[in-house]
Amino acid sequence: MLDSLAAALGDRVRTDEPLGARTTYRVGGTAALWFEAKNEADLDTLHAALADVGQPVPVLAVGKGSNLLVADAGFPGLALGLGGELEDLDVSGSSVRAGGAAGLPVVARRTAAAGLRGMEWAVGVPGSVGGALRMNAGGHGADTASVLRRYRLFDLATGRSAEHPAEDFLPGYRRSSLTASDVALWAEFALVAGDAGEAQALIADIVRWRRQNQPGGSNAGSVFTNPPGAAAGELVEQCGLKGRRVGSAQVSPKHANFIQADAGGSADDVRRLVDLVRDAVSRRCGVDLVPELHMVGFADTPLPTVKAHQDQPSPSTSTRGRV
Repeated sequence: MLDSLAAALGDRVRTDEPLGARTTYRVGGTAALWFEAKNEADLDTLHAALADVGQPVPVLAVGKGSNLLVADAGFPGLALGLGGELEDLDVSGSSVRAGGAAGLPVVARRTAAAGLRGMEWAVGVPGSVGGALRMNAGGHGADTASVLRRYRLFDLATGRSAEHPAEDFLPGYRRSSLTASDVALWAEFALVAGDAGEAQALIADIVRWRRQNQPGGSNAGSVFTNPPGAAAGELVEQCGLKGRRVGSAQVSPKHANFIQADAGGSADDVRRLVDLVRDAVSRRCGVDLVPELHMVGFADTPLPTVKAHQDQPSPSTSTRGRV
């Protein structure tokens, strides 16, 4: 299957591409195949190749890798990176259109410099716009849904792209309506005109707060979502796990909802520590922590797959509320 896909993509695809190194954990294995899309035409090429295979293929959109843990065994499918035109950022009036590959801190700083308010929170999220759409990323009292006006997705299963209003987003806590086959082309955010100095001062405050309260080094931010009425980090700390180590992975002594990896360490050690923490909190606090961290390539984690097909519905056909 993967050999057929690689043959269809030709010199556009690379094999055994280091993937863990593309994450903020800096640990983990390789991707069997790597493909980078710089525009929508590249995604058309990928869709056609996937459709030629004729069966489900594991496909992983990587983004900035800021919420991703790749097993030491690697990812047995095609990892998709975005760049080129998909990193474009256009500020016009009180709105900004950002490509799916644009970095959230860049969007935050550019809009603040333009005197637009509403995206300051994004300076502390080291992910991409596409990742923000997939997870309804947020922080400091705001999230993606609170500023989203519309967005455009490319569906690797059908080969179609379509624009969506914010009403299609169906946001929840660290979740949205995007599926495994959806690739974010761009998102448009509705902001409010304000004072650039005040916006930049807020950004500086957020950066200062994060440096004071959250660890640096190799990590992926918060490992667990906060359960209703509680903070995941506080539950981990109550169980005496702050600073707990498994091999090359450690629960941060600074913030217990962060797990750090040593340089040159093991992704499997991080996973073992995640499981240890979940088990301890469940037994001692009666709370089942849900990972916010996306883990792939492990024996018990399902592979995100895409089943592409050649037949394309009429552009006038509405699918999942698409317009």
